[in-house]
Amino acid sequence: MAEQTALADRTSEEGGKPDAAVVRDALGVGVAVGLSGFAFGVTSAGSGLSLLQTCALSLLVFTGASQFALVGALAAGGNPLTAAAGAFFLGVRNAFYGLRLSQLLALPRALRPFAAQWVIDETTAVALAQPTRRSVRLGFTVTGLSLYLLWNLTTLLGAAGAEAIGDTDKWGLDAAGPAVFLALLAPMLKTTTERAVAGIAVLLGLGLLPVLPAGVPVLVAALAAPAVLYVTGRNRGRTGDGPDAHTPRTASTTGPEAPADGPDNAPHDASGEDR
Repeated sequence: MAEQTALADRTSEEGGKPDAAVVRDALGVGVAVGLSGFAFGVTSAGSGLSLLQTCALSLLVFTGASQFALVGALAAGGNPLTAAAGAFFLGVRNAFYGLRLSQLLALPRALRPFAAQWVIDETTAVALAQPTRRSVRLGFTVTGLSLYLLWNLTTLLGAAGAEAIGDTDKWGLDAAGPAVFLALLAPMLKTTTERAVAGIAVLLGLGLLPVLPAGVPVLVAALAAPAVLYVTGRNRGRTGDGPDAHTPRTASTTGPEAPADGPDNAPHDASGEDR
């Protein structure tokens, strides 16, 4: 187990990614996305939220897509509860990110509540791209810190300067949040199932936008994921195209077949940890 820990915590000189490269990439993401907080500040102020409310959203919620969804629904005259529900379901994805990041970061228990505030699309993307635990922690920390500080600063500037800009609808700044989210999401759609979920969700959201109250189309679009997964599972069951469908089996009279060597069947030591 000590050998495994040492391997996971290798420094950049021992074959990992150089720290300078990790910091550069993390700052690039943090600065690029953090600047869009200005658009959120302007949009939020234009939707009727006060300066304090706008800044509180960025400080406490800190997930851009959910924030834009909330203020967008409110600006369109949607019910506050419906708007909050749509923002909540958009933010649920961060909980699934946290399940994976908790294994990669392996932070002390006392630090986990603070790190949870930074579990968003950008920090997850940077962390997952790193080869070692050291670089994962560095990338996550630099991305989270730079993005959190810059996002909140630009939110404040945008909300405070909204009156000087005038009518925010003429600037089209409400499109900045969805544009950033789509730019991050598009490269992750690699399989047919993922593309199908995204496509159906877009069709549902846009198709229902004229007929349902603001915020509700987002909730309905979330049904695309379980629907596609259900259909995909049924199709695999009918065709027998499961993980073991094409694996020949041989009779054995001595007991269960021994697992084949592979990435999912790595040898274990007495402590139960993978070597």
